[in-house]
Amino acid sequence: MATIEKRIQPPKQPSFDVKAFLDSGGVSGRVVAYRRGSVLYSQGDPCDSVFYIQQGGVKLRVLSSAGKEAIVAMLGPGDFFGEGALAGQVLRMTTAIAATPLSVMIVERERMVRLLHEQHELSDRFLAYVLARNIRVEADLVDQLFNSSEKRLARALLLLARYGKRELPHHTLPKISQETLAEMVGTTRSRVNFFMNKFRKLGFIEYNGDLKVHDSLLTIVLHD
Repeated sequence: MATIEKRIQPPKQPSFDVKAFLDSGGVSGRVVAYRRGSVLYSQGDPCDSVFYIQQGGVKLRVLSSAGKEAIVAMLGPGDFFGEGALAGQVLRMTTAIAATPLSVMIVERERMVRLLHEQHELSDRFLAYVLARNIRVEADLVDQLFNSSEKRLARALLLLARYGKRELPHHTLPKISQETLAEMVGTTRSRVNFFMNKFRKLGFIEYNGDLKVHDSLLTIVLHD
């Protein structure tokens, strides 16, 4: 059980305050506000900058050549995205959409590269974040291959609630539709509705407008 919990919880990060550094006047990035539902960039757009979320949430969506859509990530305050620009990615592989009212800092690729070379603490924190994202992607793949839709939904809700990042008895999520959850989990809306009702009856979640996720939901993920 301990092994699985460690896999879900994010690794401890260095003490360097990325938010304070990026919010300071020393970073020449643009701070842009978006309304919920706004598109920050689209799949196939030039990949020339890195984004840092100050407030709000972002969902990353992919459209296949066959026209099938899937949400591949839900991000929140303190997260970076668009970092493929630093690895030579020419075009965006996803579409980034504001899941809530949103404030992001946009740092051009060349400026971000200089910052990472000049600010070693920022570089260490950014590397830790990228590695954690890579671990998350691998865990997502395992989740899709081997776990039931019920477990995938429970895990998705825990991740959205930033499980392990805050010492709170429960975590309130921004408004998210069952259609969006179904896209994330890879199942139908009706199945999501069934499991959400089950989780609520068991006391794992509460929703009446807002959605609160209790840590006890982890028992669904750990149950064999």
